[in-house]
Amino acid sequence: MTTSRRQFLQFSLAAAALTACGTGMKATSGGGAPASKKHILVLGGTGFLGPAFVTAAQARGHTLTLFNRGKTRPELFPDVEKLHGDRDPLKGEGLKALEGRSFDAVLDTSGYYPRMVRASAELLAPHVGQYIFISSVSAYSKNDTPDADENAETATLADPTVETMGKNFENYGGLKRACEQATEKALGGRATVVRPGYIVGPEDRTDRYVYFPLRYDKGGEMLAPGSPEDPLQIIDVRDLAEWLVLLVERNTTGTFNAVGPEKPWTMGEMFAACKEVTGKDTKLTWVPGEFLLKNGEDGEGALPIWAPAFGAYAGMHRRSNARAVKAGLRFRSPVVTTRDALAWFQSLPEERRNQLRAGLPAEREAQLLSLWAQAQGNKQG
Repeated sequence: MTTSRRQFLQFSLAAAALTACGTGMKATSGGGAPASKKHILVLGGTGFLGPAFVTAAQARGHTLTLFNRGKTRPELFPDVEKLHGDRDPLKGEGLKALEGRSFDAVLDTSGYYPRMVRASAELLAPHVGQYIFISSVSAYSKNDTPDADENAETATLADPTVETMGKNFENYGGLKRACEQATEKALGGRATVVRPGYIVGPEDRTDRYVYFPLRYDKGGEMLAPGSPEDPLQIIDVRDLAEWLVLLVERNTTGTFNAVGPEKPWTMGEMFAACKEVTGKDTKLTWVPGEFLLKNGEDGEGALPIWAPAFGAYAGMHRRSNARAVKAGLRFRSPVVTTRDALAWFQSLPEERRNQLRAGLPAEREAQLLSLWAQAQGNKQG
């Protein structure tokens, strides 16, 4: 299993700045009702996190402007100002639509390549009060240390000019880190860097988390990866979005791991949530991580979100979220997230429900369960 595959957290789906800028935070207003209404620019805004943020910000009375190519779900938010262009200043009109515009804050949900993030950050820096960049915990170079905080070692790029993720997304973490640096250089102390882990909940089109309650709901014997004690970190997209609005309202800057729940959670507790939500009593067969690795399952894709809880991945689902919690990040019950994610998926058209994008195919699950049973039989024999 390659580190890059494990690190790649698409749609963060979900989400680091220079270590020096991550030593603290600044807050200039309190909680409750917003001290003043903000005009917020969202770079993106129609994918997964973007719409959740727009909805949360509108509920708080803020004004939104979206900048994107107008290709992904353009029908969303008909009452919101939309500017069209390209993150790449060398393509089409590029960032021209943003020239001369001023905003109280910017939320960058669509930055993946430092050249493009640098272009938007430098253009907007003189005209915005705060720039929030959505990065990823993949910006860290290692996952082997439990409870590592925002000061942990970050990833680097062998070629700082690269503009491809790589065949196995090996460049993803380094690119996110370089984007953080571009943001910090342009905005200085007005930058906020948010590093989410796995962003889940309604509208998560990767199907990574919803696979588990869906499979549990089918009943029968189910392969449960690892052990009940294996740690699991997720964050509901709605919790992340609401917190991002709070960061804007308080003008909070710094670097934050946006991972949850607040207290450590486990695979066993996740399956307990599946049982509570579905009402089923599916038989779980726990298959150790060592056995799964030996048989070609590293948890990426076929066994989504789960990671081996040892060795190079001992800290994968054990990042510290203390700084984010101190800055106001709050979490709804994972049971609620599980319930709502499942309800959302079950509301989709039948054709889409029949095309699950993550999880073990039934044949592969049966094969692994058979192999595990044979291994156990051989031990007993």
